[in-house]
Amino acid sequence: MSTGRTDTRETGGTPRGTGGINTYKGEERALRADRLGTPGLLLSVLAASAPLMVVAGVMPTVFGVMGIVGQPLLYVILGLVLMLFSVGYAEMSRHVHNAGAFYAYIARGLGPTAGAGASLVALVAYSAMQVGIYGILGFEVSGLFATYLDIELRWWIPALVAVGVVGVLGWLKIDLNAKVLGVLLVIECALVVIFDIAAVGKPGPEGLSLHAFNPDTLTGAGLGTALCFCIAAFVGFEQAPVYAEETSRPQIVVSRVMFLAVGYAALFLAISSWALTVAAGPGFIADTSLKEGPGMLFGLTEDRLGTTFTDVLHVLFVTGMFAALLSFHNVVARYAFAMGREGLLPAAFGRTNKASGAPATGSVLQSAVSAVVVLAFALTDDGPVGDPTAPVLHLFTWMGNVGALGVIVLMAAASFAVIAFFVRRGAGRAQAARLVCSGLAGLALLAIAVFTVRDFDVLVGSGPGSVLNWLLPGVIVLALVAGLVYGAVLRSTKPQVHARIGLGNEAFQLEKAAEDTASAPR
Repeated sequence: MSTGRTDTRETGGTPRGTGGINTYKGEERALRADRLGTPGLLLSVLAASAPLMVVAGVMPTVFGVMGIVGQPLLYVILGLVLMLFSVGYAEMSRHVHNAGAFYAYIARGLGPTAGAGASLVALVAYSAMQVGIYGILGFEVSGLFATYLDIELRWWIPALVAVGVVGVLGWLKIDLNAKVLGVLLVIECALVVIFDIAAVGKPGPEGLSLHAFNPDTLTGAGLGTALCFCIAAFVGFEQAPVYAEETSRPQIVVSRVMFLAVGYAALFLAISSWALTVAAGPGFIADTSLKEGPGMLFGLTEDRLGTTFTDVLHVLFVTGMFAALLSFHNVVARYAFAMGREGLLPAAFGRTNKASGAPATGSVLQSAVSAVVVLAFALTDDGPVGDPTAPVLHLFTWMGNVGALGVIVLMAAASFAVIAFFVRRGAGRAQAARLVCSGLAGLALLAIAVFTVRDFDVLVGSGPGSVLNWLLPGVIVLALVAGLVYGAVLRSTKPQVHARIGLGNEAFQLEKAAEDTASAPR
């Protein structure tokens, strides 16, 4: 069944012979092709998950605050759910190559108006996740200065420095960014694996126990909240299609990277969380996590691998967050680029840096937003340096959970968009299994989104009855409604722009072909 849109599977969504650069009307409207292969793309998306930040920060919270000892099993279950999601998402990536991945897929499946709503949700969600990490990075750097240099440093100073450095890197070539991310990620993961081995080699008071994989450990009131925390640890793998226009052989590389990223994350997170239970003891892990928080990992490491290793781990904790910042920055810039190219943002966002091929205007936008938000939280911080209740930690928890909710909603919507897209194209038995996988994943992700909203007071530590419990999730709802209204207005006032939503660079090929036809001699 024809959809009336050109199929660009053979060309990766860009004209042949242009190297991925559409210079129609003298403007660069496409990202540079062939910049990333499988290793570079894999490292770029995995960096967003900040594995050491998850091991040191997320895992103790799930063990302690939520009392879920079976966290390793939870990562296995979520890994399976996200594998189901990736089946349809990966197949969609073979047909649609667009830097606005989530909203492009939703537009192609559920219509341009839905795509406009998704575009704003994606921009807000990924921006919030990135800005939140500036808070925890600033807090940790401030702690390192106090511990090792005896210097009191306000958290917002290193946070703003990081905003500047990330902004500069965002202007550079994506393959250079991938190398920076790759080096940081490999070292970070290697140190965590060394700890895992040390924990197994020197187990805690209960010995080498597999109790954390017992299904009985998943019971309790904190399970819904734990699902929200743990699925956020996977965020990053779904970013692979964002780089489709910049990869070699996107039809193969993008889907391959998604499956590798989900599989690796599930295995890494399950083994590392199990290693924590082995080191502390399954019976003691909840109390120890609640008491020590992120310090638990470093305490367990020092007992087994010494002070020097632990000091290096502290530093890598910070560089891992920096890698996540850069990864999210690149994604936000590319979403802004895709939206500018299709008329959802001003046209300036839809042009790239001629020297590096990077989406420069989107990069500047995200740097400006980050600086403003960091400064806003800094102005409300008049407490002592290192105060664990300071606004810096509110910045991390509030923004991080708003972003996670947005990404979960986008994944659920994308699952149903995949079904609609292939059904409209006359999907037969060959696609039936993929569509079933997408449907199951969509239902599971919707359930997790409901748990997230229901338990938002636990996620942000606001307590029952707080205005934050509806105000913060309301940011995503507001972005969705605003995007849908904007899409409806475009449909009425600018039908050509509305029809272009989700088409990416393909729209300009069709536009140029139409102009060539109109100007041809009669």
